[in-house]
Parts: sequence; C-alpha cells; structure tokens
Amino acid sequence: MTTRSLVVAPQWIGDAVMSQPLLAALAARGETLAVAALPWVAPVYRAMPEVAEVFDLPFAHGRLDLKARWRLGRGWAGRFERAYVLPNSIKAALLPWFAGISERIGYQGEGRPLLLNRRRPNPAEARPPMVAFYAALAEAPDAPAPARDAVADPVLHLPPERVRKVLTGLGLSRRGYWAMAPGAEYGPAKCWPASHYAALARTLHQQSGQPVVLLGSGKEAAMAQGIADEAGSGVQVLAGRTTLDEAMALVAGARGLVSNDSGLMHVGAAFGLPQVAVFGSTSPEHTPPLNTRAEVIWLRDELGLDCAPCFQRVCPLGHTRCLAEVAPPRVETALLQRVAAAERELDHPVAGLRVVR
Repeated sequence: MTTRSLVVAPQWIGDAVMSQPLLAALAARGETLAVAALPWVAPVYRAMPEVAEVFDLPFAHGRLDLKARWRLGRGWAGRFERAYVLPNSIKAALLPWFAGISERIGYQGEGRPLLLNRRRPNPAEARPPMVAFYAALAEAPDAPAPARDAVADPVLHLPPERVRKVLTGLGLSRRGYWAMAPGAEYGPAKCWPASHYAALARTLHQQSGQPVVLLGSGKEAAMAQGIADEAGSGVQVLAGRTTLDEAMALVAGARGLVSNDSGLMHVGAAFGLPQVAVFGSTSPEHTPPLNTRAEVIWLRDELGLDCAPCFQRVCPLGHTRCLAEVAPPRVETALLQRVAAAERELDHPVAGLRVVR
C-alpha cells in the first residue's frame, strides 16, 4: 500500500529547490507526497512532478500562529501516515503533531523530542552541503548521511506551453534574452555591485542585440531600475512585477543567467541553464548551483580573503572586496563560454548531460 506523506517545506526558495532530490527519492520508493509550503515557496514544489499536492500555508513569516496551525493540523487528521519536517524550528514540527501523524521525521533541530519521533542528530558541520542535508532524511535516523556526490542534482520541470505563454505576454522568445537576478534576500554582502550588473547588461545587449531582463522581488525593484537606468536601452525591469511562477518561467526560457547566491540561482541550476553565480559572503561549498552548466566566481582564495565566508548581511569590514573585485568582463567571458558549450550540446547532445530545449 502507498504511504501518504506530508513534507513541511523550508521557507527559502533556494532551500526548496535543494530539497528536490529528497522528494524524488521518497516518490521513487512509493510515497505519495503532499507539500505544505509558504506561498512564496509553493511554486517551486509545483515544478516537481514527484509532488502530488501542494498546500499554501496561511501563516505570516516569523509568527507562531499557534491557533491557525492547530486548526490546519487537526483538519489533516487521518490523511497521512508519515511526515518529513525540513526546517529545524519547533513551529515547523507543530503541524504533523497536531495532525496526529504517526511517523514524524526530521533533525533534532531546536530540540523537538515530543514533536518528532524519528530524529536525526544535527550535523557536525555548522553549514553542511544542503542537498545532502535534506537527502539524509530519507535514511534511518542512525544511518550515515549520504555523501554529496551520492545525491542527484535538483531538477525542476515546467510545461513548455507555460513558459511560452509567459514569454509571449512579455514580448520575449525562448533563448532570445538574458536573465539577471541582482538581488539576494539575505542582504547586500551577497550582492555583486549594481554598477557591475549595469556594465554587463549593456555589453550583453550591445553585442548580442538581445534584451536583458532583471528579475527579483519587490524589495529589489528600485535597485533593478537603477541598473536599467545606468545600462541604457535593452534592459527590462521585471523585479517586483512578476509572480514567482512567472519568474521561474523567465529563468527557464532565458539564454543564460547571471546572479548572486540566491533562490533564483538555484532555480536556474535546476533548469540546467547556462549560468554564472557570483559569491561573496557565503560559500559555494554550502549552497552551490548544482548544474553542469554553471560557473561560480568566488575570490576568497584568489585574493587571500581570510574573512570569507563571513555569512554576514553587511560586509563587517566595509569593503566587500569579494564582490567588488569581480570585474564585469570576467563574468561576461565565463557566461559566454557556458552558453556556447550548452548551445553545442543542443546540436550534439552529450550522454549524461541534461539538454534544456
């Protein structure tokens, strides 16, 4: 008999993407998956064919909402035999407990002996590779965590007609534009300078004749508009003007993507997009873009930056050299090389590589 399982999703887009190999493994062994996710993350799970149902959670970010969680959990009583709690917080584990789900799986986290009855010990590393961190939840609590290279890379899928509809509505064609995601939810210490994005956008448009679209949340709209103003013609600001579903379609249909370490970076990787990711305060050893067509630029070793990764929202030293010294021509060269290699694959596919058409 099929096991009906509830997955309580993480609250960040990138983490949601990195949980996909876990969900694929669960579905492959016969579990029917429903995912409970906050609305700004839920579209990621709707791009995973292994997920049968997605619930948009009605909770505010950062709030306990105890009564609402109890009502929702009680409404799920009897629906699921198993639950996987991906976040480490106590409040994330409340829903399965309120629902009376008999098998509740997750990491020890903040201390959840009552709420979870199959608990993996917290990893020894402060910041483990996240794909392997989530994938370990498919194993017995006392089993060793899988090695990173033993876990498949995340993969997302969107119907081609869905991508086509979004692009057509914006006057764009598949592979006929460049995408940039210049923001990062965590803070400016993750963001390549806006002036560098502007210089790159101007060069890409001038050399290819193709437009550049700037993606992101409403919080990043003003920054994106500043980039467009500095870059000149050929740059379209879509930050804050699309849903996440639409932004994902725009990433999937782009010729190439340039971003910081952000949620859209992981979305691009899961679509197999040629991309360049500029890292600053965070580490590609922890959350890299898992994509054979991705290139990471991180200057820690090249510049001898003992301060990196600092994992701070704002550079504590005030210089952000790890980002400012990544010159736009270097990113352009890396991007064009990745795009050229991917376009050769379209004509002569290589076994083992995902071809995105």
